[in-house]
Amino acid sequence: MKISEILKQGPTLSLEVFPPKTSEVYESVEKATNEIAALHPDFMSVTYGAGGSTRTYTTAIASNVERAGVTALAHLTCVNASEETIKDQLEKLKAAGVENILALRGDLPEGVESTDDWIYRHASELIPVIKKYGDFCIGGACYPEKHPEADTLAADIINMKRKQDAGCEFLTTQMFFDNDILYNYLYRLRDAGVTIPVVAGIMPVTNAKQMARIIKLSQAFIPRRYVALLDRFGDKPVALKQAAIAYATDQVMDLLANGVEHIHIYTMNKPDVAAKIQENLSEIISSCKR
Repeated sequence: MKISEILKQGPTLSLEVFPPKTSEVYESVEKATNEIAALHPDFMSVTYGAGGSTRTYTTAIASNVERAGVTALAHLTCVNASEETIKDQLEKLKAAGVENILALRGDLPEGVESTDDWIYRHASELIPVIKKYGDFCIGGACYPEKHPEADTLAADIINMKRKQDAGCEFLTTQMFFDNDILYNYLYRLRDAGVTIPVVAGIMPVTNAKQMARIIKLSQAFIPRRYVALLDRFGDKPVALKQAAIAYATDQVMDLLANGVEHIHIYTMNKPDVAAKIQENLSEIISSCKR
């Protein structure tokens, strides 16, 4: 089923998984994916490794998700992409029953400083190629605190309009930890004429090292309240996991109460975390659908 249709049906809760980097851990990732699919989210997003390094596994995991009866959203990036490689990947995804693609520029591979030599340098350039080779529903990424490489938030929002004009049908946000940042961003998106649905991306950060990496990569603002959780429970893994789940649940409840209907959880392939958040929200999401 196309995600554009799923989003029209009311509040949604979707989950993200990432494929293995090597065949040695494929079975463990497949097991985690199956357990997450058993939670019956509205759809599941399957990421695409740096430089397309996991593209084969992305297709395999996305196919597995579809066989489990859950709609899959496969990531596809501009990194090292040509029209021929994109066409080949899309044909494989189509054969696997995948109807939904998240079009991304992708992170710069290690040692690469710019996209000047790339055939496709932006997701807005990738989207028309995807549309050319299949009847896919295409989503994109957006950044409530702006893309780390954008000069200003205003300039970044112009890029979101370009994605919409190119055929993007929905946006999923980068993780954020302060809901007020998202509310302000949504206002600015709508003011700029970006009218497609926006899915709010929430990450329960269950270990302190992970948070340090997130801050470095995404430059996300970490509220004082979250810093206090990390300081107090950072060396107590079980307690930090519980605190992270509680914080993420609280974020989602506030979003739903304020009219943000579509929530995406970055699960980090942890079925227990995804299950607990889903359990915490079960009646709340059901009440929003009535």
